[in-house]
Parts: sequence; structure tokens; C-alpha cells
Amino acid sequence: MAAGDKQASGAAEQWGQTQTQGAAAKDPDFPHAPEGWSRAVAEKMAQEDGLALTSDHWEVFDALQEYCNRHECSKFSTRELHDALDEKFHPKGGYKYLFGLFPKGPIAQGCRIAGLEPPRGAVDKGFGSVV
Repeated sequence: MAAGDKQASGAAEQWGQTQTQGAAAKDPDFPHAPEGWSRAVAEKMAQEDGLALTSDHWEVFDALQEYCNRHECSKFSTRELHDALDEKFHPKGGYKYLFGLFPKGPIAQGCRIAGLEPPRGAVDKGFGSVV
């Protein structure tokens, strides 16, 4: 096997591992979804919160899931996620736009519906969190 073939084989193995991790979601539109999460689960949670999900909500769920997949969910801070979301959705109005979609908080409510554990500090019932 030539050196180039070995490199290609190694890259294919890594790609396969990445694909396998996302395969648990079984939804090609949400390759980074956590295991057990589905659109139906998200719809039910949103309905309980009084939200009618639009394509904008689904775009945020995908962004949250991708961010969590790229970073260790348990280790990122609320501020880092806030800044990442604000930057990603800046053309649409940033964090103000996101609060229009998630009135109980883009991070707390958005993460919960996206099937993710919100970062520490995003939900603090003792501090008056709305979720």
C-alpha cells in the first residue's frame, strides 16, 4: 500500500467515525443531534412551551447541536455559546433575533428543545431564570 493510499484510508476511517456518531440521529438534516433526539420530540417540547416551530427554530437547533458536537458540551460557558450564537445569527439580528424565537432564552430553552444540556449558568432557578 502506497503512503498516499494509507493517508486516504486513514481519512476515510476518520470520516466514517464522524458519520457513525451522527448516524444515531437518523435525520440527515440534523447530523449532530444527540442520541434519542428527534423532530417529534422537539415539536412536543416546543408545543408545551407554547412555541410553533418554524424553519428559523430548526436552524438554531442545528447550530446548537453542531456547536455542542464541536466542543465538549459540559465544558463550554454560557458566554462562549452566547457569543457564538450572536455571531452566527448577526445578519438576522443576533441575540435580539434569537430572543424573538425563544422567549425563555435562546440558550436555556433552545438547548433544552435541541436535546442538549444547557451550559452551567444558563438555567439558574435561584436567580430567576424563566425556564
